[in-house]
Amino acid sequence: MNHESSSSNIRIGNAPCSWGVEFGDDPRNPAWTQVLDDARDAGYQGMELGPLGFLPEDPAALTEAMQSRGLTLTAAVMFRPVHDPARRDEVLDVTHRTCRSLRTLGAEQFVIIDSIAAARAPTAGRPSEAERHPDWDGFMRRLREICEIAAGEYGMTVSLHAHAAGYLEFEDEVHRAMDAIPASLLGLCVDTGHCEYAGTDPVQLYRTYAERVPYVHFKDVDAAVRERVVTNRIGFYDACAQGLFCNLGDGVVDFAGFRDALGEHGYGGWGTVEQDCDPQAAAAPVDDARANHDFLRRAGLADGAASGSEA
Repeated sequence: MNHESSSSNIRIGNAPCSWGVEFGDDPRNPAWTQVLDDARDAGYQGMELGPLGFLPEDPAALTEAMQSRGLTLTAAVMFRPVHDPARRDEVLDVTHRTCRSLRTLGAEQFVIIDSIAAARAPTAGRPSEAERHPDWDGFMRRLREICEIAAGEYGMTVSLHAHAAGYLEFEDEVHRAMDAIPASLLGLCVDTGHCEYAGTDPVQLYRTYAERVPYVHFKDVDAAVRERVVTNRIGFYDACAQGLFCNLGDGVVDFAGFRDALGEHGYGGWGTVEQDCDPQAAAAPVDDARANHDFLRRAGLADGAASGSEA
């Protein structure tokens, strides 16, 4: 497609999930050193922390790991079951540990994802069939408690990330959460792929909350795979293994429209590529990382991209 607007000033990062890393202790994970080397070699300027236990938690080791590769620690995504009151203490412990790791390198973006719930996994991508949280007020109290710790105790910029198969997935749930928590405590991380999977227009969602969006994720969705996994009620992780999240530009996301919306509102934060995949199904994640970085440059979404190029 043709892109006729000026280049963006967005700095581009990646995340361990693009190498299949969802949990720090998964024995299938690649070596963290390889992931950072790949990100550097593919041209990225920054890297997310990933799940606790993957990158070093020791401040000196984490600092050396990032700085020796010329990478900036951009953010941390806390992928935990905020929806489950029985896991509250665990979630709060992870909040503190994650914020301490971010503060080690002066990073301030703390992103909250309500992780996959057994009751919601079968209806991922199906808003009309999904069970809604049975105690929304309690859910929001826990979410606010996390925000108060991250923002109040650690000075983090906190944002909510809607995610397939959690209890904060669909557009109505995003609106309810944003209404429940004040902007002083909680912003929104717009993930283009999870929006599309949930049936939400990421461009319109960004326009609605532009003043509350400090951070964005770039992800694309393969239309044929989405139709198949939704129709057949295939679980989220199996859908990822089947290629639900394709390389940027190969799916349904309107990146030109998203770029224009970001430009209209003066967005100058990081844009992080997150191509969720199965660690065993990802044959050569570094090749996808390079392709995605190249696409963002051609599309006018990366710092230093040429104006009027094609993607």
